[in-house]
Parts: sequence; structure tokens; C-alpha cells
Amino acid sequence: MASNADSPEYRALAELERAIGHLTEELATWRRRALRAEAHRADLGGGHDVVGSRERIVELEGRNAETTTRLAAARERVEHLLGRLQFLEDQLSVEERR
Repeated sequence: MASNADSPEYRALAELERAIGHLTEELATWRRRALRAEAHRADLGGGHDVVGSRERIVELEGRNAETTTRLAAARERVEHLLGRLQFLEDQLSVEERR
């Protein structure tokens, strides 16, 4: 008899937990960066370099687009894992009723 840790349900759940942990870490990193950027912006105050600011905005918009793409891909992976987990739970439920 296989242990619970070897069952497909537990493997899918473990994979989901790893994906969520990774997303949580990534979101925390982006939050720290956003807070630093806000603090930096507040330090700049009034008369700062408009051209430099525009270049920075373009750079940040590019990073934002990249992050949005990465988060969408991560969301897809999590949704796929949730679907697999639901399927496995359904299969387990069917087998338990037999």
C-alpha cells in the first residue's frame, strides 16, 4: 500500500503549495521595491530631472509589463494545479463511494 505522501493528491497539493510560496515571495519582493520607489520619489520632492524621470517611467513600465506577464503565467500554473487537484479529489471521492 502506498503512503499518503506518494498519492497524486498529495503530490499535486505539494506542487500547489510550492507555486503559492513562490508567488508570495515574488509579491513581497515587488512590494519592497514599490515602497523603496515611493520613498525615493518622496525624497526627490519638487525640481527633479524631468528627462531622467521619463526614462525611469519607461523602464518601470517595461518591468511592469514583464511582471504582469509573469504573474499571468504563474496564475495559469496555479489554476492548472487547482484543476488537477479538483480532478484528483473527484476521483478519490468516486473510489471511496465504491
